[in-house]
Amino acid sequence: MSTTFFDLSAPTPAGKTVDFSAWKGHPVLVVNTATQCGLTPQFAGLEKLHQTYKDQGLIVVGFPCNQFGGQEPLSNEEMEQVCQVNHGVSFPLMAKSDVNGANTNPVFKYLKDKAKGLLGEDIKWNFTKFLISKDGSTIDRYAPTTAPEAIEKDILAALKA
Repeated sequence: MSTTFFDLSAPTPAGKTVDFSAWKGHPVLVVNTATQCGLTPQFAGLEKLHQTYKDQGLIVVGFPCNQFGGQEPLSNEEMEQVCQVNHGVSFPLMAKSDVNGANTNPVFKYLKDKAKGLLGEDIKWNFTKFLISKDGSTIDRYAPTTAPEAIEKDILAALKA
């Protein structure tokens, strides 16, 4: 198991590997997303956080997931286009990933180990969020129903740390 978040990597929708060590020294907000979820309107709040704080160092990154009600049935390429065109997403998106089960993306294995949810380790639905500090430690885990703007105070503290 990695020692910090910044020891991990993940593929983009196009298959290029992103080494998270490039993000060292920046707080990161990781979100499992879906384009056809009832919580999809949160893309607007996530994009607002990205636009407001990217110049101060915040990195918002989405990990699309189709494990909850089949709410991300699109291919990686289609999903990326829908996020950009329909939801105005300009923050980085990774390739579709499992967040639970035998094929869990290593990023989510790490995050779930470091920040358990109210009902245990498993992620319960799309738009679960994890805030990572500048040093790669996990600050907190937020429920799917937690609006992005409700995390803003924690993001500001992470940016100042």
